[in-house]
Amino acid sequence: MKNNYRKLKFSILLQTVLVTALTVLVGGFLLDYVIDGVYNEKFGKIFVDVLMSFHVEEETAISLYWKLIGGNKTFFMVVGFLLLFALFFYAALSKMTTYLDQVGDGIENIVSDSTEPIHLITELKPIEIRLNEIKATLKRQELDSIEGEKRKDDLVLFLAHDLKTPLTSIVAYLTMLDTHPEMGSEEREKYIHIAHEKSIRLGELINEFFDITRYNLQNIELEPVEINLSLMLEQLADELYGVLQEKHLSCEVEVEENLEVSGDPDKLARVFDNILRNAIAYCYESTRIQIRAVMKNDDVEIVFSNEGDKIPGTMLQTIFEKFYRVDGSRSSGTGGAGLGLAIAKEIVELHGGSVRARSDDLKTQFIVILPSKKKEEGKDDEIHTHRRRTFRGKPGRRKRVHSKAEGGNME
Repeated sequence: MKNNYRKLKFSILLQTVLVTALTVLVGGFLLDYVIDGVYNEKFGKIFVDVLMSFHVEEETAISLYWKLIGGNKTFFMVVGFLLLFALFFYAALSKMTTYLDQVGDGIENIVSDSTEPIHLITELKPIEIRLNEIKATLKRQELDSIEGEKRKDDLVLFLAHDLKTPLTSIVAYLTMLDTHPEMGSEEREKYIHIAHEKSIRLGELINEFFDITRYNLQNIELEPVEINLSLMLEQLADELYGVLQEKHLSCEVEVEENLEVSGDPDKLARVFDNILRNAIAYCYESTRIQIRAVMKNDDVEIVFSNEGDKIPGTMLQTIFEKFYRVDGSRSSGTGGAGLGLAIAKEIVELHGGSVRARSDDLKTQFIVILPSKKKEEGKDDEIHTHRRRTFRGKPGRRKRVHSKAEGGNME
């Protein structure tokens, strides 16, 4: 970047050389024709005559001339050259300040939100390029912010509208149950079941409202402890048996034994739960979801795979933006606030890891990379065995994820 200012440096150097040369020429002229030239005697005579007009004797006036002026020729020459140089350099500064004026105009162009690109003189080309980059970045951020707010507003509007559907159904079915005490037990059980399902959906929508608010107002803070990731992944898969059963799915967990990371168990559980629920929501019925976790160098790689519609390549990074959904739909089955993957990405990055997605015609994968807990000295060559468990949506007892520090348990 420094080399890019070569023209500016050369321009300033050239102006300084010109000012110096002009000072030498003008100073030399004055030295030859005023101080040392024909006017030297005349100047001395004028000085003496002025003093004599104040009733100073001629001999005293001549003595004062040589004492004050004639004997200090070198001093006056230096002062004269400096004054000339300052005068000419000040004049040259008017040219140099145009550089600042140009930069100021460029900044004003950014502040005024002008659509015109910034144009500066040739010497300031690097600054012109940088200012245009800043302008483009600010414009892109502004558009992203507007788009994000629009998505958020639309989702709030959609969710507010969707809240009416389950609420209306709940009120309707409960009203029927209340006003028809003679209703048969079978029909009554059916309506109670429907009202219960609608209540669950209403709770999910309310939670989405809270997610939208919390995501913008709450800074995510970690409380790291040592976590047995192998047990956590098995537990999370086991706890989703109800959702798996509903879509006739199975979940296969294949992880190395005793994979350990240092992290916040609640936050990481939320990451994996969000990714798993996303996989369940968008996979084909009667298929299998796979969770694989292995040690790679000093990192733990967790891969969630499901069979479903291919995610277009251009959207594989966009899906991690908040309020974004691939299909853009709001169906009761999969409609959500579009925050799950965005929150997951932020939490993983706070743990020093990364998350990405890849998709083809056969399956979609979400890959989470987390730094592993440092192994004890002498165990670097330990061979990791694998364990595999398959959950087929059958009811089972809920477990707990155990961390190695007090307070690390997660329901």
